[in-house]
Amino acid sequence: MKTDIEIAQSTKALPIEKIAEKISLPLDYLENYGKYKAKVDLSFYDDIKHRKDGKLILVTALTPTKAGEGKSTTTVGLVDGLASINKKVMGCLREPSLGPVFGVKGGATGGGFAQVIPMEDINLHFTGDMHAITAANNLVSAIIDNHLYQGNELNINPEQILWKRCMDMNDRALRQIQVSLNDKKAIVRNDSFVITVASPMMAMLCLSKDLEDFKQRVDRTIVAYSYEGKAITIKDLKVTGSVAVLMKDAIKPNLVQTLEGNPVFIHGGPFANIAHGSNSIIATRLALKCADYVVTEAGFGSDLGAQKFMDITCRAGEFKPSTVVIVATIRALKMHGNIPYEELKQENVEALKMGLVNLKQHIQIIKSYGVPLVVSLNRFVSDTENEIQSVKEFCDIENVAFEINESWEKGGIGAANLARKVVEIVENPNTYKPLYDINLNIKDKIKTIATQIYGASDVVFTDNALKQYDQIESLGLERLNVCIAKTQSSLSDDPKLLGFPKGFTLTVKALNISSGADFIVVIAGSIMTMPGLSKDPAAYHIDINQNEIVGLF
Repeated sequence: MKTDIEIAQSTKALPIEKIAEKISLPLDYLENYGKYKAKVDLSFYDDIKHRKDGKLILVTALTPTKAGEGKSTTTVGLVDGLASINKKVMGCLREPSLGPVFGVKGGATGGGFAQVIPMEDINLHFTGDMHAITAANNLVSAIIDNHLYQGNELNINPEQILWKRCMDMNDRALRQIQVSLNDKKAIVRNDSFVITVASPMMAMLCLSKDLEDFKQRVDRTIVAYSYEGKAITIKDLKVTGSVAVLMKDAIKPNLVQTLEGNPVFIHGGPFANIAHGSNSIIATRLALKCADYVVTEAGFGSDLGAQKFMDITCRAGEFKPSTVVIVATIRALKMHGNIPYEELKQENVEALKMGLVNLKQHIQIIKSYGVPLVVSLNRFVSDTENEIQSVKEFCDIENVAFEINESWEKGGIGAANLARKVVEIVENPNTYKPLYDINLNIKDKIKTIATQIYGASDVVFTDNALKQYDQIESLGLERLNVCIAKTQSSLSDDPKLLGFPKGFTLTVKALNISSGADFIVVIAGSIMTMPGLSKDPAAYHIDINQNEIVGLF
């Protein structure tokens, strides 16, 4: 079979104006970026906000493994699958980060015959949103250090600066740096970079409802403390307007298409292991007015992306998800049953059954939110009938819907049965509610997630985290959400613990305030907010020949 990029390059895309017609989007609201991608003016929402919302479908997965799950592939395939049974549908995806593209994980446009295009553009610079977010974020950093240099009128304590620089690339060398080494008058201080998708600027973009909401979030963002312990905000730095100007285009959602010509918004791209992990509220709200069914995805497993979608994104966007699709693969289940990667293509029903404990916990996570769900088995060629039957029987016992997805190989037709199942279960009783009461204190919110979602027995805080907790209390920020940053490779905070670990203690190392995003970032375990490259990164294998990109997945 062809590679993903070969399939994408061999597909004749429709002009973006034709995609706009499918969602009744007047061309006056379309801002073209070439022939096959465009931004949508935010005023379009004002014209259609009276319309009834469509059904919101969230795609999540079990705990990811090296074997792969295909969550984005399932999301795109389900869009095409719903269109194939004559449903008016849109997809909402996150924008890929250049870090994974040139690192190991790859892009975020699906795979096989379930992709969004133009995949090369989307996975690279796209419409420039990532660069705008990076520039806006780093403008704030530049203003902070200039303020120190110009006399420090706000009396900022250089050792209490919370705001970090960012870059959209994996670069471990930037995890700890020193700045202002070039001038005797400047204040030398320790600093660090985070990857752009983990920056507060990205979170604020994705959680805003419109430009005015975004500006208010920027205004209240705490960037540092004074020597007296006073919180210093971006409003105090007087650059909210400049930040908004840099973000004036990035805040508009991007319209693209699937291989089968169905509309998709791609906007915003926070990681789910170190940020909140879902596309922008702006894009989702607009899509819900444009289609009867909207399919979106949240990063990594349901313990990360789905939990944050339910507790953070749905609160901010005032969404009510209609159903959840949990993506699983036979290979991943066997890996959770402690089978080495090299042996995953061999039938092993017993190992698969051992690995089902991981899927069971993800089912329980979604059930705890009161939303109907379906388990979607992303089928691989090596899957045997005995293995598939074992998963189906397990779902029957758990009283959850089950369907096979073959969209990677067959496109929309391969997801048609999954689409029919989704249309059926969106009508099931839905008692959605967030996991925790927003009025709980931060420690109780963390413990609720750790025990009920991850299966931890307890939570411990380092001395550094306790000190930061005292600052949170003193600022009256107890009512913020919590966004836990932890490994995606395990339900615990230890990436080596597969399956469903029990009896472990979650270790909280830091509590970082992201007041503009209305949450506290909880650093658990050994998670890094600036990833590094592997010994053999994808960057070694990508090239361009006469305008044709090769090696990109």
